[in-house]
Amino acid sequence: MFHWRIRGRTVRITRPFVVGILNVTPDSFSDGGRFDTLKPAMAQVRAMVEEGADGIDVGGESTRPQGASAVSAEEEIRRVMPVVSAIRDAFPDVLLSIDTTKAEVANAAFAAGVDVINDVSGFRIDPRVGEIAAAREAGVILMHSRGGVTEMGTYRYAEYGNDVVAEVIGELRTSVELARSMGVARGSIVIDPGVGFAKRSEHSLVVLAELDRVCALGFPVMVGVSRKRFVGELSGVHTAEHRIAGSVGANVAALMNGARLFRVHDVAPSRQALDVAWGIVQVAADAGGQRDRASPDSRFPIPDSR
Repeated sequence: MFHWRIRGRTVRITRPFVVGILNVTPDSFSDGGRFDTLKPAMAQVRAMVEEGADGIDVGGESTRPQGASAVSAEEEIRRVMPVVSAIRDAFPDVLLSIDTTKAEVANAAFAAGVDVINDVSGFRIDPRVGEIAAAREAGVILMHSRGGVTEMGTYRYAEYGNDVVAEVIGELRTSVELARSMGVARGSIVIDPGVGFAKRSEHSLVVLAELDRVCALGFPVMVGVSRKRFVGELSGVHTAEHRIAGSVGANVAALMNGARLFRVHDVAPSRQALDVAWGIVQVAADAGGQRDRASPDSRFPIPDSR
């Protein structure tokens, strides 16, 4: 179990923590233009909360793989603030995060009651975001990526040596050290290895397969595999919004390898699958503990040499 310190309170992560994605953008890779006005956005939030979302993550700037365009802070604020304010009023107890790399957007969102900053650059692009988060005692999600918002979803910086995971860990550690130097409490930090960001599909698969190494940094780990390109490549499903089953499978695998927070488009199937997988994990852990208590060597019996 993890304890996540957020704005003077403690969020206890006792089961898979599901965060519903709300893109209020015209150009996001799988749902651009569907929720960029208040009425459909709030209808989607209500649906996600009813389906079991523990939090909502609002984003106003796309980092899609092809043709992402940077937007000004003013435009991003115009997109997100009506929705952020409406969510906070309608769902005061739901964890609310803002997906941004801009200090101006972070400031405005905090004034409206946001709990968490989800910075896909890990404070690389605008370090002032970390200073604002520290001052507000906010929760932060530090994601691994390379390049700016128009490049991080592409392969431009997807060059790694023989150990992809070691490089991701090293760069995540730099983001953590930066956050700590700004005054962000250790207990407020969640890390995200950035599946699909500055990573080819083979890189993302290795990161997910060796996620226990990322978890060994000692922070709660979030993954965002939902509808990603590697899911389509493995499953043969070319339309992003149809990659639900593949995304659920990737999330369950990530859970088994140590992830505890999951950023998803499709809350209901993700919630159900992760809860069932978590039940199995808990039973397995309990059974293993009982065997260990019964006999230290019960899992590795010594052959009878007589």
